[in-house]
Amino acid sequence: MLAKTLQTIFILSLFSFSYSLPLSANKRWIVDAATGKRVKLSCINWAAHLEPMLAEGLEKTPLEEIVGELAKMHFNCVRLTWPTFMFTRPSYGQVQVAQTLDSLGLKNAKEGIAKNNPFILKMTHVQAYEAVINELGAQRIMVLLDNHISKPEWCCSNTDGNGFFGDEYFHPEEWLQGLTLVAKRFRHKRQVVGISMRNELRGSRQNEEDWYKYISEGVRRVHKENPHVIILVSGLNFDLDLSFLQKKPLAVGLENKIVYEVHWYSFSQDQESWRVQPLNRICNKTTQSFIDNSAFLTYGDNPVPLFLGEFGFDQRGVNRADNFYMTCLLAYAAERNLDWGLWALQGSYYLRQGQAGTEETFGALNAEWRHPRNPKFIERLRFMQTLTQDPNANHTTSYTIFHPESGYCVSADGRNELYASDNRRRSRWSYEGDGSPIMLMNKALCLKVVGDGLPPLLSNDCSSEQSAWNTVSLTKMHIAAKDEHGQLLCLQKSSNSDKILTKKCICIEDDSDCMENPQNQWFKFVLTNVK
Repeated sequence: MLAKTLQTIFILSLFSFSYSLPLSANKRWIVDAATGKRVKLSCINWAAHLEPMLAEGLEKTPLEEIVGELAKMHFNCVRLTWPTFMFTRPSYGQVQVAQTLDSLGLKNAKEGIAKNNPFILKMTHVQAYEAVINELGAQRIMVLLDNHISKPEWCCSNTDGNGFFGDEYFHPEEWLQGLTLVAKRFRHKRQVVGISMRNELRGSRQNEEDWYKYISEGVRRVHKENPHVIILVSGLNFDLDLSFLQKKPLAVGLENKIVYEVHWYSFSQDQESWRVQPLNRICNKTTQSFIDNSAFLTYGDNPVPLFLGEFGFDQRGVNRADNFYMTCLLAYAAERNLDWGLWALQGSYYLRQGQAGTEETFGALNAEWRHPRNPKFIERLRFMQTLTQDPNANHTTSYTIFHPESGYCVSADGRNELYASDNRRRSRWSYEGDGSPIMLMNKALCLKVVGDGLPPLLSNDCSSEQSAWNTVSLTKMHIAAKDEHGQLLCLQKSSNSDKILTKKCICIEDDSDCMENPQNQWFKFVLTNVK
């Protein structure tokens, strides 16, 4: 065990990230502190806050292979959760992992860990947590340490005693002590680039006055112990609401270290509405709510970074509401090139709400922790993982035309024919707004409507009505132009091939009764100034 630990430390001293650490905040971007170059966080959540106080999955697969799988999926960071008590109360954090598993009756989990990660069993929970951080660093994965809850258990409800300052298990001074201990213990781990104040504040006690009081003090204490990390600050109402910052900013004098965090799920508002309301209408409504409650922070004269810390869906594809919501979310997150963290990595839990071995259908890995649960969705995230906007880029500004339902982009091949491509082969376009042509960059060619059901042409006729494109519908995701007969046609990805066509627009006018699915006609112009 000692030899393995020394080997890990040695590896950590040799490897380097592809960016300069530590990180900082510059207007709405997270940047590396040395050069000011933007660093885009494409994260995945890994739970370690439940009763076993151990990163999930170690009974299924060797630790280095789990980290290797998330690296293969192109995530560059992990939001690693932790419970306050694990660091503040020796009867939790200083107990050996094997002892805790025995006390919880998790015989199968213990046997699995003995097979796949035997060195973990004799560690204390704090040591095991650090071992996971070390392995993430060894494989060049950045780490955000997320204070998820106080008492180790599944999160979250309004009545679990962990929701807000002063709740049964959420004592402000103990919480501050926990933040201080974590910041100090991991201050020399370069891979630990951020520490979050608290996950999903909630419940009957929540109020703005205490939020400002305790969050300000938490930020100051973390920065004092570890001035290198960015500090993630979440809002109220299960981390859906930061709107109160419009009237009173958080003023702690550390603006270059603060990143705000928000969550967004299909159930964050009214999940049923995704099933029973027209999709253009509900997508526009929920996106606007997201902007009003949190994303407004990224606009205006004094924008700040916003981290979409949790989003996710049932990756089996069986929940229609989840599927619709995800396309809408990906469209907005791609357009703004947000930093984000998918819920979640884990394919299963040691123990969740009294049930051993529970499967996590939101998990990127399957229940055996060996392969992606939904490879198509992981591929769909590739454009989301791409840095498209950098405030320091010198390249000519252009657009990527992104199709969020598939994750593909509109591209032109060598014969100037259009198709939906993966992120690596995407074309760049110029577009000056409604009524303008969509021009292929570096060529005097533009998109031109031919007819219903036909692919648009790349033509040098860029002044006719057939080449004048507008974003229409409530979502502004239908891109349309009129054919020679005056019929308005929208770009559409073929449902059974990679072809890009133009078809009669779906639900773009008074859509109050239109229940057709317009997702294959949803496209986003994504500002792109990075190669």
